[in-house]
Amino acid sequence: MTTAAERDMYELFRSELVLCGVKPGVNVAVLSEGDQLQDYAATFIAAGRELGANVENVHLPTAKAMSASERIANVGQNSLSRHPAAMKTCKQADLVVDHMLLLFSREQIEMQKAGARVILVVEPIEILKRLAPTKAQRQRVEAAEVRLKRAKTLRFTNDAGTDVTYGLGDKEILTEYGYTDTPGRWDHWPGGFLATLAKNNQVNGRVVMQPKDIIYPLKSFVEKGIEFIIRDGRVVEMKGPDAPALKKFVETYKDPRAYAISHIGWGLNEKCEWRVDLPGIGMDGRAHYGNVLFSLGPDTEFGGDNDTACHLDLPMKNCTLYLDDEIIVERGKVVPADMRAPAH
Repeated sequence: MTTAAERDMYELFRSELVLCGVKPGVNVAVLSEGDQLQDYAATFIAAGRELGANVENVHLPTAKAMSASERIANVGQNSLSRHPAAMKTCKQADLVVDHMLLLFSREQIEMQKAGARVILVVEPIEILKRLAPTKAQRQRVEAAEVRLKRAKTLRFTNDAGTDVTYGLGDKEILTEYGYTDTPGRWDHWPGGFLATLAKNNQVNGRVVMQPKDIIYPLKSFVEKGIEFIIRDGRVVEMKGPDAPALKKFVETYKDPRAYAISHIGWGLNEKCEWRVDLPGIGMDGRAHYGNVLFSLGPDTEFGGDNDTACHLDLPMKNCTLYLDDEIIVERGKVVPADMRAPAH
């Protein structure tokens, strides 16, 4: 007999598959490894088959699988390349449910190029439930995407002295609203934000993080402050009271590409909480409503060629963000009506 918790998970995952367009005849690959998230994999398989889909259990027999938290600190690294049959199954699927965390990997990009849509699901069940996606969230993220596509510059500032400009125009836009029904498109449950890259070498200025801004993957708050001096798309100087510890972390990767500016975007998920003590990989901070998400490191998810394993996501509160001359976020408040959540 199933428990109430198991039934709740089943209904939650079934609803996610429905949003992802799963129905009779759709080919679904549920990808996992070792003993990680096997309850998730079994539940998605059962829900997909109940919906009439052709579901393959793509399980890699790894002796010690990386946890999601370990993999997010070493993005792009996985064992899938050593399993060509599993890779073939994923590339032939209409939908891949990713419990491995293939983010920023060449394998994920190959699946997308083959036409498979990919949904990443690795967060704890309480996070997935609280941040379950909605069609309304998709509409707000896509309204933001329209503005970002036509913008030539993105600039953001804060009262601590941040003033940095990104030249836009020729890079992909990543939207995350928590599900995907579009061939070749990746998404992540939970979602609720969007981001893009600048043109090559076209980020200049400085970013000053304040106390209570967040550092991922460390899942820690800035305590006193960090300043990044940016020239031609790279951090050329990092200073401030919290800078030595962060530089020490980055230097463990022994890869100068870790100092390249990666994506920039803002959060639109009003259900997120500004905390670093929550379980999981930190989507609450990344997608938090009205944040600005400043990032360093890899850019392959956006069509770039920087595949460094060191990925810093640095969500910041109380910033003002402009697209060309339009204010999108003003001191942490989302301004355009078609992006605003109810009661915000």
